[in-house]
Amino acid sequence: MQFSKDSRLNPTHISLYVGLFQIWNTNFFKEEFYVNRAEVMEISKIGSKSTYHRCIKELSHWEYLLYTPSHNPFKGSRIKMFHFGTSTEQALYLSRTNIETSTGQALVSINKHIQTIENNKNLNKHENFKKLDSQNSKTEEKQNATVPYQDNLKTSSDKNYDEPL
Repeated sequence: MQFSKDSRLNPTHISLYVGLFQIWNTNFFKEEFYVNRAEVMEISKIGSKSTYHRCIKELSHWEYLLYTPSHNPFKGSRIKMFHFGTSTEQALYLSRTNIETSTGQALVSINKHIQTIENNKNLNKHENFKKLDSQNSKTEEKQNATVPYQDNLKTSSDKNYDEPL
């Protein structure tokens, strides 16, 4: 990207530009759009008005965008974003592969990541759950057959609320 080559930029410039880009995106990449300073400062995480004004003027001066202040809080300032190196193809940076890696995009078969229901592990788990469920139901039947009603909480209809629990 052009930002990485420009030593004049600091993180605040980049944060401001990304915030403006986000607003431009929500405006469907119109040729120009209007912004509210407070909104842009919040999106960009800039806390100082003077820092905001300095950075937006510098971005405009360095031709990253065109900034036209309105001096009217009800209208907002006009911003025009510029297109940098847009292309219909994927960008490949040949100089960035300095560790003997491929310069192309890695292609992975889509079928590699798909797991089907017929997976052996899933079948074994399903059978184990069936066995466990049938064993639990048999033990419950035995317990129910031997003890028709068991009052584990020792409740009765005749309560004496003066006694401690």
